[in-house]
Amino acid sequence: MKKILVVLVSIVTVPLFITNFFYGYKQQKKESKLVISEEQKEEKKQDTLIRVLRTDGNIQYMNIEDYLVGVVSSEMPAEYEEEALKAQAVAARTYALKKIKENVDSPYDVTDDTRTQVYQSEETLKEKWGNEYDRYIDKITKCVKSTKGEYLTYDNEIIYAFFFSSSNGKTEDNKYVFGQDLPYLKVVDSSFDDNSTYQVTYNLDIFYDKLGLPYSDNLEITNKELTESNRVKSITINNQTFKGTEVRTKLSLRSTDFKIENNGESITITTKGYGHGVGMSQYGANELAKQKKKYKEILKYYYQGTNLEKL
Repeated sequence: MKKILVVLVSIVTVPLFITNFFYGYKQQKKESKLVISEEQKEEKKQDTLIRVLRTDGNIQYMNIEDYLVGVVSSEMPAEYEEEALKAQAVAARTYALKKIKENVDSPYDVTDDTRTQVYQSEETLKEKWGNEYDRYIDKITKCVKSTKGEYLTYDNEIIYAFFFSSSNGKTEDNKYVFGQDLPYLKVVDSSFDDNSTYQVTYNLDIFYDKLGLPYSDNLEITNKELTESNRVKSITINNQTFKGTEVRTKLSLRSTDFKIENNGESITITTKGYGHGVGMSQYGANELAKQKKKYKEILKYYYQGTNLEKL
């Protein structure tokens, strides 16, 4: 009789236990889903990874937002205004997303040097900033975080968000530097920029050697053609014609706004501005920020006709 009772109890209770167990498990799963906040969902959606080729040859996978803290810290002075740093964060994110899209079939997306955009590690930044590290890293992290996921597009395409240090008073048209005629990378007034001059001097033999020209006591400069922004488009030196960008690269000049002066045994070259001149001037962005312009206004100014979107 006892055995019959035990069997009957088992028949009733075991299915009940199994039903309750799975029902409870489903409820638990259902409840656990409800715990995920909208903010967490947004963070997950923006968890974009970028592959960075480091100087030591290793490829490092990073969350793009963490990567951007290292980029903004390296590419723009930490002393700059917060709105300028925010503009830099959006420009750098846009540039990175463009590279990720273009390099799907490559082993890496970006390098950590000037071939793409500079990234420095926490250790390097601590060494660079010393006692100011905590203050600067907090400031830049805040600026990157406040623009999280934001990037620029033109005609529904991620733009080439080029940037540079300072202009000669105007930005440059992209077609004279990187080749493509892009409507959002045209000449923009930047007369509030740091357009101070810089000089470099070469001995005549070194000057010719760098340009790949035979030595001559007679230096003849002709056919100097300027772009709309007053930078050298092309120039003829001793009967050989160079693009302004070629001369800048060969002579390691700060910009393509240059003047060459013959001193007899040496050559003095005076340049204005610093960098290729295309896109956003970092110094100019900081000056606009000092004028109380917000980062979205700064971006619209330098990348005209673009839209700000979010991942």
